[in-house]
Amino acid sequence: MAENQVEPIILIHGGAGDIPESKVQGKLDGIRKAVRLGHKKFLETGCVLGGTQAAIEYMEEDDNFNAGRGSVLTTEGEIEMEALIVDGKDIKVGSVTGVKNILHPIALARLVMEKTPHGILSGDGANEFGLRMGLPQVSECDLITETARSALEKFLREGKDPNVTEIGSSGVGTVGAVAVDARGHMVSCTSTGGITGKMKGRVGDTPIPGSGGYADDNIGSVSTTGHGDSILRYCVAHRILNYIEQGLSATEASQKALDGMAARVGKTAGAITVTKTGEVGIYFNSQKMAWAYIRGNKLHYGIQPGQEVVLYHKEIVVIIKRNKNWLNMCIINLDKNWL
Repeated sequence: MAENQVEPIILIHGGAGDIPESKVQGKLDGIRKAVRLGHKKFLETGCVLGGTQAAIEYMEEDDNFNAGRGSVLTTEGEIEMEALIVDGKDIKVGSVTGVKNILHPIALARLVMEKTPHGILSGDGANEFGLRMGLPQVSECDLITETARSALEKFLREGKDPNVTEIGSSGVGTVGAVAVDARGHMVSCTSTGGITGKMKGRVGDTPIPGSGGYADDNIGSVSTTGHGDSILRYCVAHRILNYIEQGLSATEASQKALDGMAARVGKTAGAITVTKTGEVGIYFNSQKMAWAYIRGNKLHYGIQPGQEVVLYHKEIVVIIKRNKNWLNMCIINLDKNWL
């Protein structure tokens, strides 16, 4: 690899919050599959945006995540989805909010970025644009899961405020992907159904550049997840990139922004970050956050604080880290066709 090139990476998350143990395995299975698909797409096409979009679209089809199929419900029992793409080369933005009856909001966000002079489309206008562009339409019944219905029923029965965390009682979470290619080109993609029990028309952090995600080839790329209204108020994604620009590492910048958010406006969140040099940052102050990335022949993933699992072509090494000290390592066989 030439000196001025970056080792490519696709890094994804599957939501931060109080994830119940019953949802952990489904999330881990989902993010491993999604990152493999995204990585494969990137290798086949050389397009970093196509790779991240492929990873997001897989998670939009997996009801272990709060995006596309599996999206949580408004107080009226409806789905209103949001998605954002930011291209770091010239900071082009495509964003949608309040959309219905489509399986892949991230695909609609990309169409907004590439086929319109605008950055954000909402509601009926966004849906009508997607229809004109030939984006497949699905019924709401195809998107609403029993988990989402049960979460709304519990929310209405207990009369709680919308979510201590973004995941809340549904156990599912926003999805996101960031990536950098060998030339240092970066993108950020994020997709969500919002928060259980949100008001009709509520706009969260996800579709807002600088809050739910951001990318700048001169600095890095970020996707956030957690309590969306708090992330929105604190402009978390933009703060993280500002801190990186000031000289902090990707992880230090993420921690400073997220802990600053918690101290200033409350609630918890997580973020995935990759810098222009390919440095990875993963941080969350919620109980859990599902994440995964592929670099070279290794797939890294985790969900618990301090946890990192590393998969190789022919083996899996389970590594748990605490304060940079190795506590446990276990090796088992793995199918050579893991990619």
